[in-house]
Amino acid sequence: MKKLILISMVLLVFNACKDNNKARKAKSQTTYESTDMKIAEKLNSYAPVKLTTNIDNLTENERKMIPLLINAAEIMNDLYWEQAYGDKNELLAGIADENLKEYVKINYGPWDRMEGNKPFIDGFGEKPKGANFYPSDMTKEEFEAAVLEGKSSLYTFLRRDHEGNLVVRPYNEVFKAQLGDAASYLLEASKYADDAGLKKYLEMRSKALLNDDYQPSDFAWLDMKTNRLDIVIGPIETYEDELFGAKASYEGYVLVKDMDWSEKLSKYADFLPELQQNLPVDAKYKSESPGTDSELNAYDVIYYAGDCNAGGKTIAINLPNDEEVQLQKGTRRLQLKNAMRAKFDKIMLPITEVLITPEQRESVTFDAFFANTMFHEVAHGLGIKKLVGNQDVYVKEALKEHHSALEEGKADILGIYMVQQLHQKGELDGDMKDFMTTFMAGIFRSVRFGASSAHGKANMIRFNYFKEHGAFTRNEDGTYTVNYNKMEEAIASLSNLILTLQGDGAYDEVAQLVKEKGVIHQELQDDLERLSDAKIPVDIVFEQGVEVLGL
Repeated sequence: MKKLILISMVLLVFNACKDNNKARKAKSQTTYESTDMKIAEKLNSYAPVKLTTNIDNLTENERKMIPLLINAAEIMNDLYWEQAYGDKNELLAGIADENLKEYVKINYGPWDRMEGNKPFIDGFGEKPKGANFYPSDMTKEEFEAAVLEGKSSLYTFLRRDHEGNLVVRPYNEVFKAQLGDAASYLLEASKYADDAGLKKYLEMRSKALLNDDYQPSDFAWLDMKTNRLDIVIGPIETYEDELFGAKASYEGYVLVKDMDWSEKLSKYADFLPELQQNLPVDAKYKSESPGTDSELNAYDVIYYAGDCNAGGKTIAINLPNDEEVQLQKGTRRLQLKNAMRAKFDKIMLPITEVLITPEQRESVTFDAFFANTMFHEVAHGLGIKKLVGNQDVYVKEALKEHHSALEEGKADILGIYMVQQLHQKGELDGDMKDFMTTFMAGIFRSVRFGASSAHGKANMIRFNYFKEHGAFTRNEDGTYTVNYNKMEEAIASLSNLILTLQGDGAYDEVAQLVKEKGVIHQELQDDLERLSDAKIPVDIVFEQGVEVLGL
């Protein structure tokens, strides 16, 4: 009986969360069919990967913690579904085709995240820019004019009351029951934590899930240093909100730290202040000092849930996103080594065989891929967080919905710039040509995710900028040759441009940059089609959980 009452309460909460959002689903429709006859082929474009790690190195208590952490992370799936789409159960129940149902699960809805959020189920229109964070009929002007406490908070929905007025609904109230369960799992796991830092973090994060005050647990997360297990959980990234970039989406990662690799990477964090001062931009755009408590660690990820699991899978993380925490303490960069290796072997190398000139193919290496990805995350901590002309305004606030795309573009280009700097200092082994060729091949891998996301726009801005500056040449046979000297020049000039736009909070100029360069032109689209014709996977999908781990 208690279970029935709880289920009823959950349904009431979910129904209350969906006020006036009929435009998000096909009207008067109980069964759903695909608009694409090749849905099985689309499903096969995701290569299956088992998420495992060596559990022999774990203690008995750590093994007991993993199922509890996975249970907590799994709850983030349902919360993210509600944010990205709405009623998951109604949609899935109306689908008979198992391939279509599985493809819907990969995309967390009826819109193809790898094809610019194009609907692939009959009856659905364009994906709302504000996903399910806002009423579907709300305009930007209405939002900006509304005087509502918490309307711009990372952790609130905007809904309409019975009179049609906008109201604010905090995440912790809308998802009270589910978050209570997730918090309980974290607390139970904390009882088995032998590492004091991990124990404190789990206790504080469980409280944060219930009150939406995440900053104290962010500090606690950065304070823990010797833990082998980790979990990243909660509403974190704002990519799903393409209307304002203001609302955070739920996600969860369960991680096992590679202690040996992490030790090797630890030295690079010490170079952050020097790298900041060497950025190719005027001094006023690099006047802030990055936090000195930053870390670089390598992990095997053993569970993905929510935002990080939607469409293209995340292979590296830079957190916390809270600018105050970053300025005071820095960030932690997490390299998801096993997922990264899977993407390199199953996707990157096959792409190289099709699109990189034969003379440069041997320059595409996993070590370079790992380094480029790692320093992308490091680069998020460089530059400035507040406007040059107004220290009361964060760059994120000034650039609004374009902030994520420009920030990802900054991280991409400053990442390879940092590789150059460290290589010149003799702190990074390898041939610089390997890093640049792998960087170019990486654009082709990432841009297949489409140009609708923040990462996609960033990829296309960089690709089109490189093309204009001669950083590569497209050959008659359809392969690409990297022009190393010109690429170095383009890396420096694009770094300067992005850092300047951020520091100035130049919203109109950034909007124009995204409009002009954040698009896939036909020649490149044709080349990407060749990758599909060659049956090269677009991304990976996971077999994961306690059974896969053998626990």
